[in-house]
Amino acid sequence: MKVICDRAALNDALTAASLVVATRTPKPILECVRLTAEKDALIVTAYDQEVGLRYRVREVEVSRPGEVLLPAEKIAGIARESTDETLSLDAEGEICHVRGKDSHFQVIGQNTREFPPVPDLEGDPDFQVQAGPLRECIERTLFAAARESTRYAINGVLWERRDKRLRLVATDGRRLARAEASLEKSVGSDTESIVPTKVMSVFARVHAAADEMVSGKTAANQILLTTDRATLSSVLLEGHFPRYEDVIPKDCDKKIEPARGEFLSAVRRAALLTNEESRSVRLSLSGEGVVLTSRAQERGEARINLSARYNGPAMEIGFNPAFLIDALNVCGEEVVFELKEPGKPGVLKSGSEFLYVVMPVNLS
Repeated sequence: MKVICDRAALNDALTAASLVVATRTPKPILECVRLTAEKDALIVTAYDQEVGLRYRVREVEVSRPGEVLLPAEKIAGIARESTDETLSLDAEGEICHVRGKDSHFQVIGQNTREFPPVPDLEGDPDFQVQAGPLRECIERTLFAAARESTRYAINGVLWERRDKRLRLVATDGRRLARAEASLEKSVGSDTESIVPTKVMSVFARVHAAADEMVSGKTAANQILLTTDRATLSSVLLEGHFPRYEDVIPKDCDKKIEPARGEFLSAVRRAALLTNEESRSVRLSLSGEGVVLTSRAQERGEARINLSARYNGPAMEIGFNPAFLIDALNVCGEEVVFELKEPGKPGVLKSGSEFLYVVMPVNLS
């Protein structure tokens, strides 16, 4: 294999591939990426036997087709730290020479024939969605998924396909995020799949224009996503996702309508004077507006006035500020925060595409 490759494009592909590569595995082969030079592209492949990625780099000049299997950490580090516009990759057998303007690396790889096959999209896709709306849905839900929960299903994100709508839902038991996007194409019956967060994090690193079409297909235990540059595959999580509709309050009769930026700033500032023992910000609501306060023993107190319309009687309710900040970071400019009473969850909405349920904390 001999190829000259645009360094920035190669770095993008290897950065995404590095998120797939297994870091703690008894199989050293899974710590590698496969580089395959074809007529007009270099294909970077990573696979951990659950999530697979094939990333096509077209900014190349291929002199000799072929392939090589290299340690992901080493080749990704070379592409990341190099200052050259292009890099030359020349591989013979299991040894690859990587050359820049003033550098030469000799990287020892492994036998490409031992690398496991990566699933590919076969047949027509089940659905198509624009990359921009899908990426936004992922951004609006991924942060709310559980981390290392014993309830394995909520470690992933629920993908619901209904008619021409795609709905993503994530929860960790203390909060729930739901985002929706319109599908350009949807065939077959409605589906529900629990998608691992890892594959969604990888998709976020795949370069695709906002209006580029993403094709998707789900099988009994697998999902595949394809863009112009990349193909992503992943096994699905097993188990039953919670009946999330049951935990979305339907009877909130109090409403705050703040400017998103001002609300986010107020929560961030109030959070400065919290600690592990008092990880809460108190919202005092009245006809005069909203006051955010916090207190940390031996650190001090904070009081922030927030100008916002409020349509109910005076009330005090507390929330973990990190949970509010996470959601406000992904909201549009118009937000509505609906409440019922101090012990009931709040519902943050941004347009018709995003909804976020957050449990309050005990102020006592």
